[in-house]
Amino acid sequence: MCPITLNSLEHPGARLFSTLTEAQLRNRLDEREGIFIAESPKVIRVALDAGMEPLALLCEERHITGDAADIIARLGDRPVYTGSRELLSSLTGYTLTRGVLCAMRRPVLPSVQDVCKKASRVVVIDGVVDTTNIGAIFRSAAALGMDGVLLTRSSCDPLNRRAVRVSMGSVFLLPWTWIDAPIGSLRDEGFKTVAMALTDKSIAIDAPVLRTEPRLAIIMGTEGDGLAGNVIADADYVVRIPMHHSVDSLNVAAASAVAFYALA
Repeated sequence: MCPITLNSLEHPGARLFSTLTEAQLRNRLDEREGIFIAESPKVIRVALDAGMEPLALLCEERHITGDAADIIARLGDRPVYTGSRELLSSLTGYTLTRGVLCAMRRPVLPSVQDVCKKASRVVVIDGVVDTTNIGAIFRSAAALGMDGVLLTRSSCDPLNRRAVRVSMGSVFLLPWTWIDAPIGSLRDEGFKTVAMALTDKSIAIDAPVLRTEPRLAIIMGTEGDGLAGNVIADADYVVRIPMHHSVDSLNVAAASAVAFYALA
């Protein structure tokens, strides 16, 4: 495919990368028509290796024979758009971190049962809305031995552009989906639920009993208030990370890394 040089922001090929908001990219009438944007050569390669379907590539001119050359070779007849750094910054609204963007088809998500089927440790993300935290949780989950991720509908979309970038492509390495039933329904899949929360009844994260459980669903709560009281009350275990120097909590992304390492 011969790269198509953009000389104007009005070019039809620029629309995928400029005029559509994250909500418009995601919320198509047909889930199979949804789109997400992967940014940076490394993340795009991880997505392609995981079977994501590319639709179009946008990159700075210098990357055509540089960092993006191997990616372009994998795109077949998909269009490749290019232009000056200044034009692309105007088009996307910010200076590209690695100079390469790829529009991709959103995958059809598995069911909760499929995510849980062969898993011994899953993460439940409940109400986490910050894209950076979502990306960091996925990266830690993949690196530290989690088998899958479930998200409540009040959480941020893992395929948000920034979440994908912060995860370094880890959102493509673990099976994940949305959970619409109460979190306690995971008992029907054979899991004991672990609410990460600091309460009078919390047990330490290194409590031996947790190591004896064959299947755990580790619940991470929202950035500001943590987990809701009903979620904590319904959990099989309420677990705390011991703190020092009067610090009462960690950021949810940092806490997730500690929890995954301790409970994997």
